[in-house]
Parts: sequence; structure tokens; C-alpha cells
Amino acid sequence: MISASEEWRAFTPHFPLARIESTPYGDFFTEEINGYPVVFLHGSWGKIAAAGSTQYAILRWRPERIVNIGTCGGFQGQVEHGQVILAAKTIIYDIIEQMGDHDDAIRHYTVDFDLTWLPSPTPQPVTAGTIVSADRDIVSADIPDLIQRYNAAVGDWESGPIAWVARRNQVPCLILRAVSDLVGEHGSEAYQNDDYFPQQCLPIMAEFVRHLPAWLDAFRSASRG
Repeated sequence: MISASEEWRAFTPHFPLARIESTPYGDFFTEEINGYPVVFLHGSWGKIAAAGSTQYAILRWRPERIVNIGTCGGFQGQVEHGQVILAAKTIIYDIIEQMGDHDDAIRHYTVDFDLTWLPSPTPQPVTAGTIVSADRDIVSADIPDLIQRYNAAVGDWESGPIAWVARRNQVPCLILRAVSDLVGEHGSEAYQNDDYFPQQCLPIMAEFVRHLPAWLDAFRSASRG
């Protein structure tokens, strides 16, 4: 699953012979890689589309595993450009609960990942950590609390709902997000700069394509184990 439109546009040219088809959420195509059948789906951006397209994919294709690849924003001073974050935990942090316990509401949509199956070394260099998700870009003023409360260093829009729906359906899920921009006191280089994010997606998605066969081999080995 690929979420943002710019990520999808950067990804699909690597499969020039793919037969692109449509779903209610976004386009998809199928490809056999190392003998492993893979469905690539543009699930679209934001929590609503991410949750809906994940459930759609599970019901339509009955996948053995869901993999979400894409980008995330990093907290300045905590991570570096291009660093790949492997989700060990996802948290949806923009829930405001005023009738009950706010922390209980956050915990309800929090997912902890079992990463014990991963080989060492991993198919590409990754840093395991927490990804916080919300239906908004990272606000600079929120960063200190996100670090202190959740021990997070990156944020995005979709990882949390994808992980939660996969967990509810008991489908193993792997989320890999590379840092496209850094958010600090004065915002991000991507904010108010329409050209920045598309340009960052090109090398990030190319790296995921390059390492995809090795990730598929890791999945196959884990299934046999």
C-alpha cells in the first residue's frame, strides 16, 4: 500500500509494463516479483482513506501480509533526511476526548508490532520506532509533547489507521516510512513549497523498489519459520 499521490507517482514508473486498474480509493496493479505475487495499491492520503482502503484490500485480495511504504516528516534533531523508520508502534494522536479518559482513547487506536520475525540484518537499513499519525501535517509547537508523551521522532497521516485495521483483521502488517523533510521551530522545508515533496519522493520510492525483493524473501522465510 502506498498512500500519498506523489509517492504513487514516483513509484509507478519503476513498473512501466504494469496494467493499471482502478478501485474506489486509487489505482492498483499486480506484479510477480521473485515468484511472489504482489498487489500494489494507491490507498490515498489521510486517516479515512487509509482505513477504508486497508479494509478494502483485505476483503478483496486476502493478503498474507500488508506492507505500507512511503514518507514521513521527521522532528528536527531526532532523525535525518532519508532515514527509514520501521514502525514498532503507531499512535493516532489527534483524538480529543472530553467525555472520558483521553489517554484511554489514544490507547484504543495504538498498535504495537511484533518484529521478532525480522532477519538480522534487515533487507535495508532501518530504525525501529514510533510513528504518530494525524489528519494534519506536523505542527512545530506539538513536537516537544509528541517526543515526551510518545517517544516519537516522526509523524505522518496514514500509518496509524493502516496498522489498526490490519490488526483488527489479524493480518500481519509492516510499515516503512522514510523521512522526506524535517520539522523544527520554523516549520519544514516542505511547507509552502510545492516542488519540494515530489522531488523527495523520487529517491525514496526508488530505494524501496530496489530493496523490495529482499523484503519479500524475508516474508517468505518468516512464513516458513
